[in-house]
Amino acid sequence: MQRSAFQFTFSDLRLNSGQIEKVMGYKEGESHEVISELVQKVMKEAESDFRIRAEYTLFPVAKFDETGKSVEINNLVFNLRKIVYGQIKKSDSIAVFLCTAGEETGIRSRRAMKNGDLLTGYIYDVIGSEIAEAAADLMQDNLREAMASEGKKITNRYSPGYCGWDVAEQHKLFQLMADNYCGIQLNTSALMDPEKSVSGFIGIGEHVRYNQYTCGLCEMKDCIYRKTKSSK
Repeated sequence: MQRSAFQFTFSDLRLNSGQIEKVMGYKEGESHEVISELVQKVMKEAESDFRIRAEYTLFPVAKFDETGKSVEINNLVFNLRKIVYGQIKKSDSIAVFLCTAGEETGIRSRRAMKNGDLLTGYIYDVIGSEIAEAAADLMQDNLREAMASEGKKITNRYSPGYCGWDVAEQHKLFQLMADNYCGIQLNTSALMDPEKSVSGFIGIGEHVRYNQYTCGLCEMKDCIYRKTKSSK
């Protein structure tokens, strides 16, 4: 099995205040000056003390089951459901990935809210989510380049809890990544700690494809990322 691990700095992610404000629901130039200044302040504080990590491990696909819409990896059967199965069924291997913003954003968010500063707490919460997704983007870019050198392509990344894939399947996924470099733990409800973390599958093969915009495939109509992507 091929495994790659990464540690990123905040500047590696190239996040900007406009991106954070968009996730908060503001269109370009629409937010008040006080919001912009606070977002910039929190982002400045976010430049240090974060343990931003990502990793992936490649596993060969043992079997795809068209009827059950499942895939078998290392004797574990993942019930992907129709959407995710349809996107990765032409893969010959799967990259199982983990990414995390670390604990600090959650700690600072909860501290601010406990002190009555709900807005700062919310901004930290949004930034934590964006850090995890940006780290996943960098990890995926690395995987794409590595696979391209072998004449292979990759799919989009898919996570338990989205596109009909039951979040409880995290327990199987973490069996494949038991000693993970990211240091992520899973509770009995299949929630990750640190909470600002992402996990999932990326399909790899000569006949798979990457879609530039996949929100149309997903059934989560109230997802904040659907709103920000559809506004581009």
